[in-house]
Amino acid sequence: MGATKTDLFTRQQNEMANMAKALAHPARIAILQYLVKKNACVCGDLVEELGLAQATTSQHLKELKQAGLIQGSIEGASVCYCINPKVWKQYKELFNSFFKDVNLEGNCC
Repeated sequence: MGATKTDLFTRQQNEMANMAKALAHPARIAILQYLVKKNACVCGDLVEELGLAQATTSQHLKELKQAGLIQGSIEGASVCYCINPKVWKQYKELFNSFFKDVNLEGNCC
């Protein structure tokens, strides 16, 4: 597979693509929806909620944490996760702007 050549695109385009990549798995969407619904730090419920293996769930949590969408804190032997409100707001504003700026009233094939 070839290189992405991110230098051909704007900072905003690269940022949005990275954000979309972080969201591009149904397990990650399910994790985010669960954390939003709980509106609190969640420790051990995710594996049971998703029905995925611990290692798989951990990998998805790692991806979401690297993207900044979630944050974790260590409580005893477990790590608790919650939505990172600052980054969540950035995602929301960027995607809202992207979809809002599209005019679909013109002619198309």
